Amino acid sequence: KWEGWKADMRACNVPEWYIESCQKIKYMFPRAHAAAYVMMAWRIAYCKVYYPLAYYAAFFSIRAKAFNYETMCFGRDRLEEELKRLRALDNPSPKDEDSIRDMRIVQEMYARGFEFEPIDLFKAKSRLFSIVGDKIMPSFTSIDGLGENAADSIVEACKVGPFTSKDDFKSRAHVSQTIADKLGELGILGAIPETDQISIFDMMKM
Repeated sequence: KWEGWKADMRACNVPEWYIESCQKIKYMFPRAHAAAYVMMAWRIAYCKVYYPLAYYAAFFSIRAKAFNYETMCFGRDRLEEELKRLRALDNPSPKDEDSIRDMRIVQEMYARGFEFEPIDLFKAKSRLFSIVGDKIMPSFTSIDGLGENAADSIVEACKVGPFTSKDDFKSRAHVSQTIADKLGELGILGAIPETDQISIFDMMKM
């Protein structure tokens, strides 16, 4: 089959390098395909320049592989410190490489004057970053150790109303103590008490 094709191409004075390329790549990039790629790149660039918040929110929601709320959303200094540490590694893991890539985009975002809004328990989305005013609010899944199912469950629980305690939060959101403690440490749960039970000491204060 190939011999016949090569004979036809040589009969039409097709260069040998082109024939060899056809045998190696086995796929020719058509003009329409190339044009589609250029148009897509142009649209992305336009959005990045004129709609930066929408661009970054979409990128972090869809393309980021190792986004970390704690290291990337608490200011530029913290980001730079972690980025410096990762770049100093002799043999970075694939996850480290993904983190560096995502952090470079966050670095660019900070350099352009944009910032993150802290996660609000009742406003944040489970998996998508959202625009809040002139800032970007990360998703629950950007928190290290918090998976998609847990994030979805938290959002559904929040629709019912405020939580009376961390125990109430764990029960309604169906999350572990570890996740509840993590959100508490990050200030996402606010000042709600650990439990709904009232001790004798609480009664004495009343």
